[in-house]
Amino acid sequence: MTRGEALPSVANLETNSHMIERANAARERVANEVIPALTEAFPGKVEVVPSGNDLIPQVFVAADTHVAVALWLKERGFHMLVDITAADYYPKREPRFDLVYHLREMPQQDPTGNKGLGMIRIRVKLTEKDPVHTLSHIWPMANAAEREVWDQFGLNIINHPNLKRILNPDDWEGHPLRRDYPLRGPRALINLEMPADENRYHPFVDEDSKEGK
Repeated sequence: MTRGEALPSVANLETNSHMIERANAARERVANEVIPALTEAFPGKVEVVPSGNDLIPQVFVAADTHVAVALWLKERGFHMLVDITAADYYPKREPRFDLVYHLREMPQQDPTGNKGLGMIRIRVKLTEKDPVHTLSHIWPMANAAEREVWDQFGLNIINHPNLKRILNPDDWEGHPLRRDYPLRGPRALINLEMPADENRYHPFVDEDSKEGK
């Protein structure tokens, strides 16, 4: 704490302690109530996964069921899609990709009870060609997030209203966050006549041309 900085009030400390207790209770409720009900609702399609260091309860969901699972969770209070990402486990695992969704309950749905801080991670195992349906019709924010996942990982997201590049140029080749993508990008794919050419300046235009010609 720096000189002159106000000490936290007793009320703030009590509020923080209450929020931590509420978050812990919500996490236990998701793990002990929501996930068992989810596996019962979708037998053979949902696999419980041990939580990681962040302690977020998580499950694997079959690709042909993840839309139904998303709707099931939203109907039970998980109104917020926090983010979407992906992971590539090449060459250690096949299917090599995980498509990952983080869902959270909204506090305003239950402002005084234990609900409102529950969070769950949905993981979908995919190969490069496996189709997986967009969730943009359920959560509009999925539109841009799924575009980023396709741009960077090349997952086969179907029925998306506008699936195109969002971070890389439209004419970019490949998907940079794949583990087998060249570390130096497109430059690594250039066949050079001499090793010394690797760091040589390569102009985009003919140096002999003059402006105004």
